[in-house]
Amino acid sequence: MAKYKSYNYSQTEMIPISLENQLMANTIEFAIHTLVENEMNMSRFDDRYKNDETGCKAYNPKVLLKIVLLAYARGIFTSRKIEQACKENV
Repeated sequence: MAKYKSYNYSQTEMIPISLENQLMANTIEFAIHTLVENEMNMSRFDDRYKNDETGCKAYNPKVLLKIVLLAYARGIFTSRKIEQACKENV
């Protein structure tokens, strides 16, 4: 079983707001989030990660896919520009 870094869009420890509640309905961000979280089966990635006994936890493929889909939807195609957008926009 693959080990992924945990993520929680409803956490309020470091940021006093829930990020999931900030997604407005009928936006591309909301559509991508809903599609990846509820409609896509991401279990095929689990076999690729061989970090169950040793190694650092990997980023969850759902989070990474959301980043790439949103970047492409906004016309951002290079990895450096995607990294910059991740730093500037939560």
